[in-house]
Amino acid sequence: MSPTASRIDWVGLAGPTASGKTGLALRLAQTVPLEIVSVDSALVYRGMDIGTAKPSTAERAAVPHHLIDILDPSEAYSAAQFVADATRLIGEIRRRGRLPLLVGGTMLYFKALIEGIDALPPADAAVRAALDAEAARAGWPALHARLAAVDPAAAARLAPNDAQRIQRALEVFELTGRPLSAFHTRGAAVPAPRHLLLSLEPTERAWLHARIAERFDQMLAEGFIAEVQRLRARGDLHTGLPSMRCVGYRQAWEALDAGLAGEALRADVRERGIAATRQLAKRQLTWLRGMGRSVLPPEDAARAFDHARHTLAGRGF
Repeated sequence: MSPTASRIDWVGLAGPTASGKTGLALRLAQTVPLEIVSVDSALVYRGMDIGTAKPSTAERAAVPHHLIDILDPSEAYSAAQFVADATRLIGEIRRRGRLPLLVGGTMLYFKALIEGIDALPPADAAVRAALDAEAARAGWPALHARLAAVDPAAAARLAPNDAQRIQRALEVFELTGRPLSAFHTRGAAVPAPRHLLLSLEPTERAWLHARIAERFDQMLAEGFIAEVQRLRARGDLHTGLPSMRCVGYRQAWEALDAGLAGEALRADVRERGIAATRQLAKRQLTWLRGMGRSVLPPEDAARAFDHARHTLAGRGF
């Protein structure tokens, strides 16, 4: 790397789901000596391959990938853990003389790495049980409204039925008296990491919606429902776990719980899975609008690649 490149610790490639991040990253790897660090809260789980659109074995063999298949679905992974892992990997990759390219759509992870994150309190079983009981009585939208009263910044980023994140935000507030959004700050004495964030953001919503539907259909064709059935058959997983709350997996699990089968099962999973994925993409774009980044046009893959390559070349890569 040139002296110019030394001023940058890492480059990020963000964007909503199905926007083409993996394809662009692999193409950049053909021209830039890089290693990919996954910024995805679902790709960390082993055995969740189809529904996460995990890079193939061949793709992972062609370019070194990190933070994929590091946990069992029964385990949890936090933003703080990601920051620790990513910081370590960035240093190791740079010492190998390569570019750390952080690729994914979990925007909280990007934000935590860029802005820093204070130490959060550990999970409290009693508080979570009380919140679950309240949600069972009133519904998660009611708890979302309660969150909006004490932490409007966090509530604005969450869907009314995002049980996992609403629960955690309320848990943190009840344990500390501080809103979760107050933890997503970096002390003035700690310098922000030097980085460049590229973002694939479509100008046409219809283009992204078509991509989402196409990818979901492909996952169904590859055996996504059978993958969820295998996970259910383990007997130790449930929809209260972060892994099984991932988009697609939760909808498939609930359809199986409802006793659906055959074409009715497939149709229900497809309809609700695509709708949930669209909502995820909308939230991802909302996060991105509040982050400093260079926007790329994913509708034109060749133009996006040229833009990204030119931007990296201007930084010495």
